[in-house]
Amino acid sequence: MTDISKEIIQNLPYQKPFLFVDEILEVDENNIKGQFEFKEDLWFYAGHFKNNPVTPGVILTECAAQIGLAAFGIFLLKNESDLDQMKLAMTSTNVEFLKPVLPGEQVVVKAEKIYFRFNKLKVSVEISDQSDQMVLKGEIAGVILT
Repeated sequence: MTDISKEIIQNLPYQKPFLFVDEILEVDENNIKGQFEFKEDLWFYAGHFKNNPVTPGVILTECAAQIGLAAFGIFLLKNESDLDQMKLAMTSTNVEFLKPVLPGEQVVVKAEKIYFRFNKLKVSVEISDQSDQMVLKGEIAGVILT
């Protein structure tokens, strides 16, 4: 894991069991790419669904937001604010689920900046599974309060 990946993850306002970022693979002023493995023992699989566990759509959306908004926002603001005081809020989502994510699968989240102004970040986002099939695509926006 690179130093920038470690720094971004350490500054995320989440912790296990609600941290859905394992590593930031790439990041620059316009794009971010990260990954997360949905391990079989994660808490939500016990009841979603009985005898046929799948990753809830809200958790996939949260994974996309943690990498595409929160981690990306930390990178974009890293030289401008006190990251310990940063607060994040998702303001809108428009995503489409294309394929289920099963326990044990690793996903890659890619987000591309649509705009970042007045501390509001909007990205186009997609999640692909380990066989490079898209499982989610859409747009997410959020505000970063410093």
